[in-house]
Amino acid sequence: MSQDRLITPARSVINPQRQQGSNENSLRWPRPADNSETQGHLLFRITWFAVNVLLVASIFFAVYSAGWEFSTRRYLKGFSDAIVPATSPGDEKVEAILQWMAHGPARRKFEADTPQSDRDPTDTLNYEALLQVCGTATNAFINLVDTGHMQVRRLLLVDSRQMTKHVVAEVLLDGRWIIVDPSFRVVMRGADGRALTREELTDPAVLAAATRNIRAYDPSYTFDHVVHIRLARFHILGSLLRRVLDRAVPGWEDMPFMTLLVERESFAAMVSSILLLILLILLRTALSWYGEKRLGLHSVHIRQQLRRACHAFLDAT
Repeated sequence: MSQDRLITPARSVINPQRQQGSNENSLRWPRPADNSETQGHLLFRITWFAVNVLLVASIFFAVYSAGWEFSTRRYLKGFSDAIVPATSPGDEKVEAILQWMAHGPARRKFEADTPQSDRDPTDTLNYEALLQVCGTATNAFINLVDTGHMQVRRLLLVDSRQMTKHVVAEVLLDGRWIIVDPSFRVVMRGADGRALTREELTDPAVLAAATRNIRAYDPSYTFDHVVHIRLARFHILGSLLRRVLDRAVPGWEDMPFMTLLVERESFAAMVSSILLLILLILLRTALSWYGEKRLGLHSVHIRQQLRRACHAFLDAT
């Protein structure tokens, strides 16, 4: 015992720098509030606390939105199983959905004080009044077609000022994006009965032939100017964002993913929450690196906290 007591101080005398370094490394952030170094980094500590709070909130939001999207998909799956023949070709699936929208069972009546959303399929599929409007009818159609494992995207017919005149859908069948008008419950077809694309419908004669039997079809619903995602509502910011996206991700607007992002609230919430979670994780990592490398504040990593918690739990038991 006496020998051990003599060895310990001798080591501290021989290696004073090593002992000092170990003492400095043993300090971990956050340090006590009365520490002079900590008081000089108040802004960093506030930012670190805020990012951690937001990170926890984003985790809960991501879990909630994922559950919301899962329940929405199950709801749509029930509709799809009852309406769309699973083994039928794509054109028969489209016609089955349109027939259901036109002659389906009685739906709830829309009331002015009834809370509803024009981007939630649980609303657009159940209110008859919403199925009469081009935007919400297209929303219901797109969500059902997507559940039927087909590629679909919306198409906005706009004027020269980028104001929306009408909303239709494009469905990929046999390698061609054919036009479907859910509000009128029709597939745009030529004189020979072949489904038409938007490029073909830019011809006034072809458009007139395709719409001659559609009652109350507005002649101004032409396909001269079309967009999939209308950013013009954001004015200058929207134009700038479109130019950036066109240069960074060519063809981004044509992706069915983008249509689903704006036509299903639960999917948009899930994607937004995941992106926010990734951003906050990266921000927390950057703050941790900055605090350790630039400010000398050493935070306790999550894995170390979990390890200590496990040890404490095991020791208690």
